[in-house]
Amino acid sequence: MNLADLQQGFHAMLTRDAAANAPGHAVYLNNYRAQLLACLEQSYPLLRAFIGEQAFLHAAAAHIRAHPPHAWTLDAYADDFCATLQALFPDNPDLHELAWIEHALGQAFVGPDAAPVTAAALAGTDWDRARLQATPTMHLRTASSNAADLWLALSAAAPGPMPESAMLPAPGGLLVWRQGFVTRLRALDAIEYAALRHLQHDGSFGGLCLLLVDRLGEEQGIAAAGAMLADWLGSELITGVFHE
Repeated sequence: MNLADLQQGFHAMLTRDAAANAPGHAVYLNNYRAQLLACLEQSYPLLRAFIGEQAFLHAAAAHIRAHPPHAWTLDAYADDFCATLQALFPDNPDLHELAWIEHALGQAFVGPDAAPVTAAALAGTDWDRARLQATPTMHLRTASSNAADLWLALSAAAPGPMPESAMLPAPGGLLVWRQGFVTRLRALDAIEYAALRHLQHDGSFGGLCLLLVDRLGEEQGIAAAGAMLADWLGSELITGVFHE
């Protein structure tokens, strides 16, 4: 037996429930599962506090049984946990959105660096041809619950009243990014969510103006495009401006 065969056999032993019944294997299996559980606990501490210890352990055990590690680093093991939560708790959007926030904040923190564009650097820009580039640490998703408020309450340094989970009166969005060395979370209304999706996938400033004019009318739409651009620059969400 060569080293590759030995490694494959050991991996198969760890990822089969039957391994616990083999003589001497239980100690390895328990250590393997404990490390994966610790990874999930470290990646989702606020989710764990929100749903409770027993529910979290139930979800973690299901995930560990179904999903062996898939990358060279355990940091990546938490990536698929949201899919497990969706399968186990299909009717809890607050839980899914809170888990997404925690995972996105972690991803943004270790994301690649990119220097933000300053307002002064935009002098002479041809806005009819300008295409904006979003920071690579930007993460977006739709929102239907007050998960952002839940996250803020759970992450507060001083304990305070915990808001009740609630559905939003209208669908919105969630934005996560890194500004300097600090990760940020922002709840979005539907219009800014659509605008940031455009920024992320297209970036044309002219296209952004057309999108907002279609939603808000010409006068308000153009004004909103300028206000959003100023806010995005101040928040260090823009890392490049190119011309088509």
